[in-house]
Amino acid sequence: MKNKKIYYVIVPLIILVVWAILSNLKLISPLFLSTPQAVFIEVINLFASGEVLPDILFTLYRVFLGFIVACLIGIPIGLLMGYSDKIYNSLEFVVEFFRSIPATALFPLFLLFFGIGDQSKIALTAWAAGFVLIINSMYGVHLGKESRIKSAKTMRMSGFTLFQKIIFPEALPQIFSGMRIAISLSLVIVVVTEMFIGTNFGLGHRIIDAQLVYRISEMYATIFITGVLGFLINKGFIFAEKRIVHWKGK
Repeated sequence: MKNKKIYYVIVPLIILVVWAILSNLKLISPLFLSTPQAVFIEVINLFASGEVLPDILFTLYRVFLGFIVACLIGIPIGLLMGYSDKIYNSLEFVVEFFRSIPATALFPLFLLFFGIGDQSKIALTAWAAGFVLIINSMYGVHLGKESRIKSAKTMRMSGFTLFQKIIFPEALPQIFSGMRIAISLSLVIVVVTEMFIGTNFGLGHRIIDAQLVYRISEMYATIFITGVLGFLINKGFIFAEKRIVHWKGK
């Protein structure tokens, strides 16, 4: 177990050492790359002063609200597409067409419909994450074990009972995989929209503001905080998945 834990820190340590060498020896200009110690001090200052806390809270609010909307819309559509060939054939072109368009290309459209407030950020996040959930939910149904479904049908199980007891539990592992991808994508979309769509608070807003006035240490510190936030959210989903989808792989 101890040997396994060592592997978790090898690559981060290598990155940190290379970063320290490049920045401290000024092989890369300080205008482009701060030292690790300067970034670490800036992280401490941001939390000690409380400056970054509103940014974190507003970013998380937008991420989770957009993600929840995506789940409420995307998962049912995906399950229905996986369960019914008629629904799949009806929606296939629409889903494949719109999910092929980068969400960032739709910034202007969402600004026109929802304005520059939180509504546009949340709506665009839900849009991007929703397609991930549709596809994963659909394939979750398709990848369900045929033997269990056939066995249930021989016992005259059908309709909602079949869906509730067999199809949905079979699809749940794939749905959770989609949720993990969707929550990470939600964070990416929110941070990007905070950079380019007007807002007073948000990690993306802080990153772009620091870059514009060459507060390079603050920029890297905020990027680091965003990365840690994404890591913790992902770990939280893994923790929940292991307890909720305990039958995965069995």
